[in-house]
Amino acid sequence: MWNNIFNFKKKVKVLITGAAGFIGFNFCDYLLKKNKINIVGIDNLNNYYDVNLKKNRLKQLFQNKSFKFKKIDISDNNFVKKIYPSVKNIKIIIHFAAQAGVRYSITHPYKYIKNNVEAQISILELAKKINNFEHFFYASSSSVYGFNKKTPFAVVDRVDDPASLYGATKRSGELITNSYSKMFNINCTGLRFFSVYGPWGRPDMAAYIFTKSLFENKIIDLFNYGRMERDFTYIDDIIQGVIFLLKSKKNKKKLQHTIYNLGNNRPEPLLKLLKLLEKFTGKKAKIKKIGMQTGDVKFTYADIKESKKDFKFYPKVKIEKGLLEFVSWFKIYHKIS
Repeated sequence: MWNNIFNFKKKVKVLITGAAGFIGFNFCDYLLKKNKINIVGIDNLNNYYDVNLKKNRLKQLFQNKSFKFKKIDISDNNFVKKIYPSVKNIKIIIHFAAQAGVRYSITHPYKYIKNNVEAQISILELAKKINNFEHFFYASSSSVYGFNKKTPFAVVDRVDDPASLYGATKRSGELITNSYSKMFNINCTGLRFFSVYGPWGRPDMAAYIFTKSLFENKIIDLFNYGRMERDFTYIDDIIQGVIFLLKSKKNKKKLQHTIYNLGNNRPEPLLKLLKLLEKFTGKKAKIKKIGMQTGDVKFTYADIKESKKDFKFYPKVKIEKGLLEFVSWFKIYHKIS
């Protein structure tokens, strides 16, 4: 679908952070298979979730000689000094690395300051140091919208009422990036991702948690008594969006900081997600309905008008197809017959 979308005349080299993460891995995998590109991938391989899943993603990437990996902590004060010699000729950085998870931020707040705020400064310091640097792309989150009542969530909406520390740190990353863009003339683009799911997904996300619990016959907690909606967005649509964005920005010379939403533009009830997973797994869920959790929101809904207009982002994968693909991968990965 996206063959030759870059059409670079010569092989280029990019730095991608969070290369062992869900979105970072899928993005690297796509680029390596479809385009003439050399990737330096970095990740700290933290234990927020199963490190073996991250290592298995990397095994897939190591099959391509155009992928080089460095295990390094971006929030380290010596990060720039350590990494600069090997990336000094890179002109594009795509920053996917982050400390994810809303509920985890309640019990581990300092990890979010370290990995989402201090790390954002470190990677921007690297971009600032590189001569003739072209563009800094980075992942933000729908969590910046917090308690926003207006739907769908638009990039022009106020984002000063976060529901969680996670959302607050992602918004901080946007503000830090905006200041660097203006102070040091760095061209930057942020992407607010909405509830991404799919093969190789994160074990802390609803699709993974529900599927695992269904196969293990365990109780599934439904927060806010199941009255939740999320703008679930399939990983292939997210990758498509980032690719189209890169293509649209490649030849633009005007310095700016722009933010876009990447979501499905269609919120789905959490109960629908569960019913589809029951269908695709062939299992009946044991559920426990409980109240709203601290830091959570009842719904998310992406306004993608700007993404459609500026780089033709049109998500195509419906939740039925996306979840079927996810369950198929889950069964293969976990050796479930």
